[in-house]
Amino acid sequence: MSARINAFLKLAREQGASDIHLSVGMPPQIRMHGELTTIKYRELNKTELEDLLKEILSAEELNKFNNGEDLDISYDDVEVGRFRVNLFRKLTGPGAAFRAIAPRIPSLKDLLLPPVVEKLLSYHQGLILVTGATGTGKTTTLAAMIDYINSQRKLNIITLEDPIEFIHKSKESLIIQRGVGTHVRSFAEGLRAALREDPDVILVGELRDPETISMAMTAAETGHLVLGTLHTSSAVKTLDRIIDAMPTVQKPLASMFLAQHLKGVISQKLVRSVDGRSRRAMVEVMLNTSSIANLILNKKIFQIPSVLQTSRDIGMQLMDQALLSAIEQKLIDPDDAYIHATEKKLFQRFVTNPDLLPQINLAVS
Repeated sequence: MSARINAFLKLAREQGASDIHLSVGMPPQIRMHGELTTIKYRELNKTELEDLLKEILSAEELNKFNNGEDLDISYDDVEVGRFRVNLFRKLTGPGAAFRAIAPRIPSLKDLLLPPVVEKLLSYHQGLILVTGATGTGKTTTLAAMIDYINSQRKLNIITLEDPIEFIHKSKESLIIQRGVGTHVRSFAEGLRAALREDPDVILVGELRDPETISMAMTAAETGHLVLGTLHTSSAVKTLDRIIDAMPTVQKPLASMFLAQHLKGVISQKLVRSVDGRSRRAMVEVMLNTSSIANLILNKKIFQIPSVLQTSRDIGMQLMDQALLSAIEQKLIDPDDAYIHATEKKLFQRFVTNPDLLPQINLAVS
C-alpha cells in the first residue's frame, strides 16, 4: 500500500512543480516557476500531518524527528519518483518541504550551460565552485557536470551529499555516492575519508564551514579535482566568503590557494522563460586566469567584474551580460530578468510591466 502523502507528491509532479510545502493550519502549497500556489484542499491539522510524515520515515528517522531534530532525507517511490525532503518543527507543529528531483540527470546542453563548462571539467586537479541562493539549481548543475565526467573519462568519482538527490550509474567512471548523516557524519569527515579512497574527482555538496573548506583545499592541492557549492550570488562574493571564513592567520594562505588552485566559479540564478512555463539557469562565469589570480593575491577582488566583462572571448561573463544575451534571444522573461539584474538601468528598456520601475527605484532610493 502506497503512502498517503503520495497523492500530494503525484499532483506536484503532474503540475510540473519544483517543490511542495506541507504546514499545519494551511492547505498544501506547490511552487510553480518560482511562485507558491495553494492546492484546493482543506487545512492540514497537526495530527494529520504527523501521520502523513510517519509513513515515509524509518524508525530511526522518526525517533530523531520526535526528539526535535530537523531531518534532511531522500524519499524515493516508484509511484511518484524521487524527492529531497526537509522535515522540521515550528510553533504550530511539524512542517515539510519536498523538492522534486528530475527522473533523469540533465546534460550540460539540456541546461543551456556555456561550452566553457566542459573545458573546466577537463582539468585533473583544482577547485570548481557552483554558487547561488537556495533553490537556484546548483545541485542539478553539479549532477550534469558529474554525469559529463562520468561519460567522458575513466576516473574514480566520490560524491558527498546531504542528502543524495540524483542517483548516478557508473559509465566510463566509477561513481561512489555517500550521504552525510547516513554514510558519514559530516562533509569534513567524508572528505577526510575520501582522500584515502583513491579518488580522482570529489564532489562536496556544500562548503558550509571552515573545516570543510580547508579539507576541500587540501584535496585540490594534492592532485584531485574538487567540485563544491556555496550560497553566494557572484564570483566576487564567493571569493570573499571563502577568505572571510578562514581564521585571520590563514587568510593569506587562503588567498594564495585560490590564486593557484581555483579553476573557476559558476554563479547561477533561475529566471522565468519567455513563455512563463519554466525557468532557465542564467550563469556568471569566472575563469582563474593570470590576471584574476593577480587580483586575488593583491587583495583587489573588487576589480574582478571588469575583467569578466571584457573577457567574453574566453568564456567569462557577468550575470548581467548573460541576462541581456538571453533577453535578446527571447529565452527569458525581460521583467524577471530586470528583477534579477545588478545594473537595472541596462534593462529598463526591455521591461513590459511599468509597475516594476517605480517599485525598484523607490527601493534603491
